[in-house]
Parts: sequence; C-alpha cells; structure tokens
Amino acid sequence: QVQLVESGGGVVQAGGSLRLSCAASGRTSSRFYMGWFRQAPGKEREFVAVIRLNGGNTDYADSVKGRFTISGDNAKNTMYLQMNSLKPEDTAVYYCAAGQTIIHGQRLNAEAYGYWGQGTQVTVSS
Repeated sequence: QVQLVESGGGVVQAGGSLRLSCAASGRTSSRFYMGWFRQAPGKEREFVAVIRLNGGNTDYADSVKGRFTISGDNAKNTMYLQMNSLKPEDTAVYYCAAGQTIIHGQRLNAEAYGYWGQGTQVTVSS
C-alpha cells in the first residue's frame, strides 16, 4: 500500500516558476516508476514526466521538455517537479502517480499506474 500527497501548486504569471512535491508513504520500492500527469477542465489526463527510481532515467512530454525537471529525494521519500517558464497552457490539476508492475513501454500511460495522489492546482495567468 502506497499513499501519495502532492503540494506546491498555486497561481503564477506566465514565465514564472513553481516546484511541485509528491510525498510518498507506505511500502515504496526503488524499482517503482513515479510520474506526473495533469488534467485541464474538459480534457483527458495527460502525461507530463516520469522517473524510474532505481536508475534515475527520465522521460518528458514534448510540450514541457527544456522547461520542467523531474527528480527525487530518497532520504525524504519525495518526488519533485520543477516547472520553469510556465505558460497559460500549463494550467491544470497536477497528479503524482506511482507503479511497480509497469512494462517499460507503458511508462507514459496513466492507466499503467496503480497509485495516485489527490492532485494540486496550477494556474498560470497571461
């Protein structure tokens, strides 16, 4: 059983930055994939970024490459998403996700993840 809690969302002007945190508790594993997804009103949940905990390999959606950075702090059992150069189209609820039994080729698929946080709102004004 794993519990995930996101924090760090808020309102920021275009071009600004935010840092999201995802605190994990329960029986986590260094072999877990952990990722960030987001959902805007009226749209489907979409992939943002993912990291494999044991290897540190990362992947990003094309829309955020060069602007967002995913990382983890093993001592604090916390994952982060540093968001720079924010755009209005980044406005969404951001969700932390984790999964252990995930095929590498499905790591970008939200349906492959078994654990989810409650979400944190990010609003970027123009």
